[in-house]
Amino acid sequence: MNNAALVAGETSGDLLAGLLLDGLRARWPDLHSMGIGGPQMAQRGFEAWWPHDKLSVHGFGWEVLRRYREIVGIRKQLKQRLLANPPEVFIGVDAPDFNLDLEADLRAQGIKTVHFVCPSVWAWRPERLEKIKRSVDHVLCIFPFEPELLASHGIAATYVGHPLAQVIPMQPDRAQARAKLGLAAEGRVVAILPGSRESEVRHLVDVFFQAAALIKQAQPATQFVVPAIPALQQRIEAAAAASGLGQALKVVRGQSHAVLAACDVTLIASGTATLEAALFKRPMVIAYRMGAMSWQIMRRKKLQPWVGLPNILCREFVVPELLQDAATPQALAKEVLTWLDAVAHAPATIQRLENRFSALHAELQRDTPTLAAHAIASIL
Repeated sequence: MNNAALVAGETSGDLLAGLLLDGLRARWPDLHSMGIGGPQMAQRGFEAWWPHDKLSVHGFGWEVLRRYREIVGIRKQLKQRLLANPPEVFIGVDAPDFNLDLEADLRAQGIKTVHFVCPSVWAWRPERLEKIKRSVDHVLCIFPFEPELLASHGIAATYVGHPLAQVIPMQPDRAQARAKLGLAAEGRVVAILPGSRESEVRHLVDVFFQAAALIKQAQPATQFVVPAIPALQQRIEAAAAASGLGQALKVVRGQSHAVLAACDVTLIASGTATLEAALFKRPMVIAYRMGAMSWQIMRRKKLQPWVGLPNILCREFVVPELLQDAATPQALAKEVLTWLDAVAHAPATIQRLENRFSALHAELQRDTPTLAAHAIASIL
């Protein structure tokens, strides 16, 4: 294979695509890759025609409508460019609302299509199954139960493991991470991760910082650290300055993995970051807020009781979830303080959670780049 087109949206998609490109370049050293991507992909020689954050949207209401025209325009231009010079394969990395329609159009014109990360049809929007079947030649799945589900609907799929399980060490080094971040070796550290999208941060960051202030009232020595993606750092720093937390709150540029390794507990937005926290074996409180219209639609379409990936994969509430109106500063602070109390006084409780997350880590740990490259080779 000489050329492949990829589209990755958001920070998590950029990371996944970067690891996928490692496998593709190992198998096809002269591969030329292009499309929509971010810095992790660029490090692998990817030619980005648009930056990945152009596709970063959230919700169903006004938040999406105000970006709709721009995103549709990008997809139209990208489709025309790919049809004019067809790649040997198109790989859509996550971003199903953008990629599935594009994949269907490209496949109809004879271009092989692969989707990396099965859309969460097992959580909500099962109507997507027919669309996936129409759109893609193969799905690369990151969770072990997904290929069987897709096969029952006539969709070819391969479990390739979760790339993050390869990247994150089985036994994170808390002391090393704290030293790297300039945090005290002793004392309690709470990581605050309010999301990687502008709209997530807008809905959550002030609530999270208000919760942090309540935690600090109860345990004054607690330190708080926030990893901010560069595009949102200014917004998060402004909220931090207004929070009244002063020197107790530290905002760092990126470094989410170091922050998760360093912390005792994390207050975290639902999404891929919750799986990262589980792989770092950290207790967490999962929260999410969105616009009222988006929440009503999402709530009606939800198929199972869990929203956070650690709970979905463990099939029970191993960590608390506080969603929408339940995600108040008081409720969030109470749940974080419960974990902090367990860290100090109930080590067996923390050990049980760590053991559960270690078993999950082992289940997700596969040679993802190689398995993905092999699956892609099989359809070419």
